[in-house]
Amino acid sequence: MFIDFARIRVKGGAGGAGAVAFRRESGVPRGGPAGGNGGRGGDVTLVADAQLTTLLDYSYRENYAAGRARHGEGSNKTGADGDDLDLPVPLGTVVKDAETGERLGELLKTGDRLVVARGGRGGRGNASYATSTHQTPREWQPGEWGEERRIELELKLIADVGLVGEPNAGKSTFLSAVSAARPKVADYPFTTLKPNLGVVGLSDGRSMVIADIPGIIEGAAEGKGLGTQFLRHIERTRTLALMVPADSEDPQATYELLRGELLSHDAALEQIPHCLVITKADLRPEDDRDWLLDAPEAWGSFVVSSVSGEGLGDFLQGLWARVAEEKKLEELDQADPFPEMEEWRP
Repeated sequence: MFIDFARIRVKGGAGGAGAVAFRRESGVPRGGPAGGNGGRGGDVTLVADAQLTTLLDYSYRENYAAGRARHGEGSNKTGADGDDLDLPVPLGTVVKDAETGERLGELLKTGDRLVVARGGRGGRGNASYATSTHQTPREWQPGEWGEERRIELELKLIADVGLVGEPNAGKSTFLSAVSAARPKVADYPFTTLKPNLGVVGLSDGRSMVIADIPGIIEGAAEGKGLGTQFLRHIERTRTLALMVPADSEDPQATYELLRGELLSHDAALEQIPHCLVITKADLRPEDDRDWLLDAPEAWGSFVVSSVSGEGLGDFLQGLWARVAEEKKLEELDQADPFPEMEEWRP
């Protein structure tokens, strides 16, 4: 089952209380304070795990708490810290505070960590209060409570290419034809009820990840059909392929509808480059293929048939070239504008 949203409660471990104790040692007249500090409570941390593709585990359980710390002891012994709790989440998980809506962070790469509930600080024992003028302190501190909050986990799939189109536009058929993915294919609308990922292998060891996003209809941005339930997954793609079937009554209107729904969902999607793809070319004879659509913002236009294989090779090569270009631009954006220079000596 594909789950891309979850709301859970996390709680950091409580810190241990400081101890009040006095030592009695031979050769040490009057002894002295010997109460140790309490330990620190454990943290709750989200950890990005590339092996996960869904938030399903968090739909069964709501409360997660790290371990509480031990109290301080005599002989200046500090209490043991509480056990940290690591919660694995898929790559592309966005974390928000459920009460305030504050964005706490996102986990994009394997091993990324985000502390969502810190453990409480341990209290001071009486030994830490000793001074030259206050040699037998009896003061101590209780441990602090750990942070507690409700958080929202929202998964946005990370893919190189996102397939966007109305129901029955041929997205799932295309994905099954070019990858090992086996999405459900049928001749009725909304066959695809969850995003599907497929890895497309090309020559020379090249590969890219393509996401099949469930069908978009007019008014999707306002909640019609599957609404915005899966539009969030488009945000992390490097390029989009807007798929218009050859048997569409008005291909130009279909293309404009797709563009309009994407921008209505999030104007920032305009920054993601897209291409136009006419699918199901086998349904129209070669002498009846007037598919010159007005798509000036598209970086390319392709005609394909997933059944006959027509145009698939050129389309995949075009996608690869665009994805490679976007990756280079990302590397340039992330590069240090002031690289460390070797020290110069005259």
